[in-house]
Amino acid sequence: MAKTGDRARAAAEPALSTLDFALDRGSPVPLYHQLAQQLEAVIEHGVLAPGNLLGNEVDLSVRLGLSRPTVRQAIQSLVDKGLLVRRRGVGTQVVHSHVRRPLELSSLYDDLEAAGQGPTTQVVRNETVPAPAGVAAALGLAEGGEVVLLERLRRTHGQPVALLGNYLPPGLLDLDSARLEATGLYRMLRTAGITLHSARQTVGARSATAQEAARLDEKEGAALLTMQRTAYDDTGRPVEYGTHIYRASRYSFDFQLLVRS
Repeated sequence: MAKTGDRARAAAEPALSTLDFALDRGSPVPLYHQLAQQLEAVIEHGVLAPGNLLGNEVDLSVRLGLSRPTVRQAIQSLVDKGLLVRRRGVGTQVVHSHVRRPLELSSLYDDLEAAGQGPTTQVVRNETVPAPAGVAAALGLAEGGEVVLLERLRRTHGQPVALLGNYLPPGLLDLDSARLEATGLYRMLRTAGITLHSARQTVGARSATAQEAARLDEKEGAALLTMQRTAYDDTGRPVEYGTHIYRASRYSFDFQLLVRS
């Protein structure tokens, strides 16, 4: 019968064989940092998927021609980022990739799908509710009037990454839960002939409540990124107000900054 370590090495070999690192030993950038950056890149691009094994530090150091402390330091930096985990008797395993999303008027579903992140959706709520004051103001409705509330849990590679809350004017489109679990909200809006033109968005951060932590597989008090967005169609009509929370351990926004002339 094969031993656990033998099985781990066998499982790791296909993943290891796909990796081609270009380490510049003459560079002022430390070798551990070069290795960590390249490992992070192959995880983000899906070359190494969640569950893949890298093997243990001895195997990696021999394969890459690096010292064991160098490999250990590179791995530890990615363990600290939550991309890798060390498992006794198994080795180093990919946990998940970190989602970096451009800050533009696009849906999380479309961005994750384009990045090969394998998004899935669970509809938690899909119902008509009285509009809270802030929602009514954002959508140009009377406070207490009817709005449709959607609450969805978005996962990538089977791991929760965001809890999405969206309010829409009633009668805007058919918000079938089965369709919402098969595609993105903005894609459904486009299919219904609604052209999104612009949005007003605010990004922030706070700690997770106990309920949010349970849904997002985090500890209570863990850091969350927050986003509030009001989206407008090409006539200037507000068509959606979103209030979303994201796991900071798995998600970040990318900004492009320009110098104003």
